[in-house]
Amino acid sequence: MEILGVDIGGSGIKGALVNVENGTLVAERHRIPTPQPATPEEVVEVVVQINRHFKWNGPIGCTFPAVIKHGVAYSAANVDKAWIGTNGEELLAKKTGFPALLINDADAAGIAEMEFGAGNGQQGLVIMLTFGTGIGSAVFYNGQLVPNTEFGHMEIRGKDAEDRAAGRVRKEKNLNWEKWAERVNEFLKRMEIVFSPDLFILGGGVSKKHDKYSYLLHTHADIKPAEMRNDAGIIGAAMAARSLL
Repeated sequence: MEILGVDIGGSGIKGALVNVENGTLVAERHRIPTPQPATPEEVVEVVVQINRHFKWNGPIGCTFPAVIKHGVAYSAANVDKAWIGTNGEELLAKKTGFPALLINDADAAGIAEMEFGAGNGQQGLVIMLTFGTGIGSAVFYNGQLVPNTEFGHMEIRGKDAEDRAAGRVRKEKNLNWEKWAERVNEFLKRMEIVFSPDLFILGGGVSKKHDKYSYLLHTHADIKPAEMRNDAGIIGAAMAARSLL
């Protein structure tokens, strides 16, 4: 079974057809830079272009970097504030002509990792963290998702955690891996104090360079790199959209 998955990010919007039965991309993903400003109308138009690229006729699963409840965005950390209060599912369905599901981006990545990746078969409390433009988070207890956690906005030293330790910050401040890992360790320590997880799964853009920093991270919980790398959001979005069938 194939479904179109689209991952809407702060810098790029990428999509691909996904075999939701085994969690693989059926075709090479197609990426378009995120429009600036990233208003609802402009972002949805890019999704329409991706849909046309794949000549897709069917349900669409889309990730979005915000709290999503019943298709409505309740935050907008790395996109235009006009998204707040917008029913993204209705707008996507109207513009594409197909049923659409909108889901928090890290939640989607977590769904993919728990089914087909680093979290497969893991019981107890699992926290997926994605390090990219911001820090996304997804929490699973015995395989069940607790949605919309947004731990990247936890305050550390007077700032959002993602403004100290996101992958974007490492590049902007030209931090070496050791300096960046110090910030990530501080964030992970705070997470352990509050949640005592059994496993951290680290994803996002930095996951493909896990060997450069993993030995610098120190937690009581196990740490694993995301196995599906930057495709996790696309795959998880398509998996979530199975509910539309």
